[in-house]
Amino acid sequence: MKFKKFKLFWRLYWLRILLFTGLAALGITLVILVTNGIRAWNEAESYLRQSQLAMIPLQLYLQLVMALIFGVVYTFMWYWLMFKKGAQSFSQTTKKSIAGEELGITWGDVIGMDEAKQEALEVVKLIKDRADLQRIGGKILKGILMLGPPGCGKTYLAKAIATEANLPFISMSGSEFVEMFVGVGAGRIRSLFKRARQLAELEGGCIIFIDEIDAVGAQRAADTGFGGQTETNTTTNQLLVEMDGLKEKDVNVVIIGATNMPENFLDAALLRPGRFDRKIYVDLPGLEDREKLFAYYLKKIRYDEKDLKIDRLARISVGYTPADVSNLIREAALIAVRYKKDLVSMKEIEEARERITLGIKRRIKMSAQEKLLTAYHEAGHVIVTYLLAPTKDVFKATIIPRKGIGGVTWIPEKEESLIKDQNQLLAEIKISQGGFVAEKIKFGFTSAGVDSDFHFALSIAHNMVWRWGMGKSGLLGNFYGLVPSRGWQQPLMSEETKSTLDRDAQEILNTCHKEVQVLLNQEISLLDRFAQELVKKEELNYDEIEAIFKEFGKARST
Repeated sequence: MKFKKFKLFWRLYWLRILLFTGLAALGITLVILVTNGIRAWNEAESYLRQSQLAMIPLQLYLQLVMALIFGVVYTFMWYWLMFKKGAQSFSQTTKKSIAGEELGITWGDVIGMDEAKQEALEVVKLIKDRADLQRIGGKILKGILMLGPPGCGKTYLAKAIATEANLPFISMSGSEFVEMFVGVGAGRIRSLFKRARQLAELEGGCIIFIDEIDAVGAQRAADTGFGGQTETNTTTNQLLVEMDGLKEKDVNVVIIGATNMPENFLDAALLRPGRFDRKIYVDLPGLEDREKLFAYYLKKIRYDEKDLKIDRLARISVGYTPADVSNLIREAALIAVRYKKDLVSMKEIEEARERITLGIKRRIKMSAQEKLLTAYHEAGHVIVTYLLAPTKDVFKATIIPRKGIGGVTWIPEKEESLIKDQNQLLAEIKISQGGFVAEKIKFGFTSAGVDSDFHFALSIAHNMVWRWGMGKSGLLGNFYGLVPSRGWQQPLMSEETKSTLDRDAQEILNTCHKEVQVLLNQEISLLDRFAQELVKKEELNYDEIEAIFKEFGKARST
């Protein structure tokens, strides 16, 4: 076993061993020669010393020193050019491996995502118990693919796997394999797996983590004549070959890929069993997971335990990723320092939420007409949301400019929703039209402030008809698949079908518009009150909005 490790160590570092051994031997030889020379000099008679000085001129010593210096510099420069910066290194990866124990990320540091952790724990056990697995005829997993939105902890989970398995960990990004020259990416793939196999033989296993693997594993296509697609295809092909393990021996190398893209974006050959054997879906955290996340990150700061309630924070942060939670706590701590406070309270948390979600307040001077128009626009959104959208909450309404817009109404979801039904989709269209209808009722004209609202409403209506079979005409199917992706392709649907689908989308928009118009005409006094309060205060928070609705005897939609 020791000889095997020495052999692998020699294959990895043979050039450095030879270089340093040679320099050490030369140094020892010089020391011996100088020592013997000094001893002989001291023991010799005076006339012998003079004769030796005459026989060994000073130039000889200088030449020896210069030769030594030249040899060292030449060897270093040759090594640097050939292996570090030269042509051979262009297709080589220089990524260093990290020992699993040096990562220091344990299961306790991975908060929430219990299902994903359970899947990952099974993978760790399979990597550790390789001998037991082989005894019953099983084979080690070759690859694990992590899928999910950004910021949900895929990279963190991969590091935890490496730590728990206590194996060398090589981390790379998919974009590091992409180059303009054909063959470079494939060369780097070969270099990466060669190093991983050597480490696996030396340490008993190795984990390769490729983040954003969609950059190197996207679906292959025919080259259009510029060579870029050929390079991508070549790199993908080499990755497929390396993951097949068509080598002289089977070693314990596990590749972990992570991507934010849909699974069908990746090449089908990459997803087949034998390459990525296991898929781990890392989704947005639920209510209980968010509570754990807030408890974990709040331990890192000083906060007011009486004012800050973790369960409330979890309820008002629907749709937050672990990265969002971490960023929220960090931003709240910075705001507390800015205000010279010793503890973080709910006030700093809310200000941090607004700053991250809505943007920084811009103190732009708006005219009285602009202010009034914006106030009625946001008031329309508030009333429609409160009375027609039971799954949403009205957290804040403001007419202070942010992110290049005059005002905004903050409407988060009350709870998680994986699939939105037809009623929820229609409610979102009505909310988007609330500002437009309010402007029309009060002033008889509208503004360009409805641009993003109309874009959002039209997109939902279009998808309802073209993709989800929710149109009035009854046409069923996902018609996006029939639209040609390139201009020269023939359409697979008639113009009559397109017209029918477009009419259905407009029918949805018009029906929602009429319902919102009826509501706001009935609640004109409530609309005026909200607009006046917004002009006066510029911002209305959750409690102030609730108080106005209660004043008019209005109950939230259910």
